[in-house]
Amino acid sequence: MPNIEKSKTLAPPQPQKKTHTTEIHDITLSDDYFWLREKTNPDVIKHLEAENAYTKKLLAHTEDFQETLYQEMLGRIQETDMSVPERIDYYFYYSRSEEGKQYSINCRKKLSLENEEEIILDKNVLAEGHSYFSTGVLRVSPNHQFLAYSTDIDGSETYTLFIKDLSTGNLLADRLENVGSVAWAADNQTLFYTILDETKRPYKVMRHKLGATANQDEEVFHETDGSFYVAVRKTRSRKYVVIHTASKITTEIHVLEAENPNQDFQVIQPRQPGLEYDIEHHDQRFFILTNHDAVNFRLMEAPVNTPAIENWQEIIAHDPSVKLDDILAFERHLAVFERQAGLQQIRVIDLNTQTHHYIDFSEPVYSLWPASNTEFRTSKLRFHYSSLITPESIYDYDLKIKHKELKKQIEVLGEYDPSNYASERLMATSHDGAKIPISLVYKKGLIKNSNNPVFLYGYGSYGITMDPAFRSTRLSLIDRGFIYAIAHIRGGEELGRTWYESGKLLNKTNTFHDFIACAKHLIAQNYTAEKHIAISGGSAGGLLMGAVLNMNPELFKACIANVPFVDVLNTMLDETLPLTITEYDEWGNPNEKIYFDYIASYSPYDNIQPQNYPKMLVTAGLHDPRVSYWEPAKWVAKLRDTKTDDNSIMLKTNMGSGHSGASGRYDFLKELATEYAFILDTFHLMK
Repeated sequence: MPNIEKSKTLAPPQPQKKTHTTEIHDITLSDDYFWLREKTNPDVIKHLEAENAYTKKLLAHTEDFQETLYQEMLGRIQETDMSVPERIDYYFYYSRSEEGKQYSINCRKKLSLENEEEIILDKNVLAEGHSYFSTGVLRVSPNHQFLAYSTDIDGSETYTLFIKDLSTGNLLADRLENVGSVAWAADNQTLFYTILDETKRPYKVMRHKLGATANQDEEVFHETDGSFYVAVRKTRSRKYVVIHTASKITTEIHVLEAENPNQDFQVIQPRQPGLEYDIEHHDQRFFILTNHDAVNFRLMEAPVNTPAIENWQEIIAHDPSVKLDDILAFERHLAVFERQAGLQQIRVIDLNTQTHHYIDFSEPVYSLWPASNTEFRTSKLRFHYSSLITPESIYDYDLKIKHKELKKQIEVLGEYDPSNYASERLMATSHDGAKIPISLVYKKGLIKNSNNPVFLYGYGSYGITMDPAFRSTRLSLIDRGFIYAIAHIRGGEELGRTWYESGKLLNKTNTFHDFIACAKHLIAQNYTAEKHIAISGGSAGGLLMGAVLNMNPELFKACIANVPFVDVLNTMLDETLPLTITEYDEWGNPNEKIYFDYIASYSPYDNIQPQNYPKMLVTAGLHDPRVSYWEPAKWVAKLRDTKTDDNSIMLKTNMGSGHSGASGRYDFLKELATEYAFILDTFHLMK
């Protein structure tokens, strides 16, 4: 099969240059491709379609191999499957999938799993006629009669809310547009929901009575600060409806007794810049997880009637070596999700005896996260567990008798045997001496030498952790000789809150240096060599890709950048775009000169150099509200203008979706097969 390197005679699309200038801080910014943001301009659509045609032609010789990869990845999946049922009151709720169907089916059974199944929502039926389909919220009323659910049919994350009467199967006339989060009051007739402003920021909470029209709904909360996002939810005790409004660094919470939906919300603690907190209700108190005088957070409690900060009492003190991530309150226990030295753990507190213990886990490196755990009056904690070699496993842990029961492990069909694979953790040294963890997985028998191909993934923003978990799709790379690696770089929270703080704002470039240090460490330790590394990242991870390619392109052979946030300076200067104002606490406000200069120093689009770049596959979503399609489109065009090599750069825009790509599970695998084919072709491993 020919390699795409031999297809250099095919000229890539070249969008017209129309210079646009912006004056700020006595500096003139010039952008030849600013016009690509004109979404309604037919020339823009023609250009994106031309890019898609170009990508398809360059990858045409891999189409049979793409199908091979698709069938290979599909063959590992149990297509007809069912989730572990969750008991909520007198119903068992679960979802299931059927072979050949793109989307899951939500079901329930009353009293016993032996009873007749009731389908409450078949997403496949709702998705008919749409190339994209996604559900947002699914909330059953307290009496289990009504289902509130929202749908998005183009990937723009603009959701419409519907109410289904589960006793009849019919939709109510109620239809609410532009809805975010939703919570039922205890009367089964009142819904609280958030709506989005023109920048897609949830900014208002509305009160809706079943049977009313949207214009009859009452506004109960209005967030006027453009850097704050609003969400509404119920406490697990079901006693309170919670309004949670927060910026990246500041929180304010308001509560309302669910039994009294027509009353006013009351604030827990008025916002103070830099103060973050979240609450869980238990009896006559609120548990409060907060960073108040605690970088890594500590646990407090306060009476429900006087919950302001002056009444907070400490339960778990701050520990600079332990980050408190989350809490779940049960009738007699409290589950605290912690992170120490990058390793997750669960502390269980007996609320009667005030004693605590930790749940044991056997593997040295793993990932875990809580399930929905809707029931409050139970001694069972349900959580998910995985590692780089252990498929996702769902456990019930009895908080009282300290017993762990495996309820289900996601089956990997075929010949997968975890004993044939090895995982390990390395530590790279970054430019400033910081030690950066790298998680690796590869097939046993691999010999450390410079010929090994590596797939290195990174993200490093918003405090989001990239914990090591199993993905059966990766086997298509690993079984062909790849080492799969995750760089746990600063900007995430793998090593606590300071790990995040040291990779944001005026520390952002640490993220890029850390990733480069991980690549160089793998080379120095003889796992691989220069030009034997493929890298990948999406969204803010795409910013990472763009930055490291500008800094050290010689290290890498190929790059996949999914919906990359690469036009950082222009985006952060445009307050009309979704997310911009709310992102100032992450990247800085470039209207301030210090942040302007710093962002300008690393923004990938603004720092493209006349140098060699590796082969690249870049993706975009036409309706993406988070990273606008024009960012990757402009980046690709400017890269081709500037770079000095003949390596191909391909842009693939999904014309019917948004930030997350294809919505159906089969379509997702086909997109992934295209990406893997690009990588394996580049490394001459199409076999």
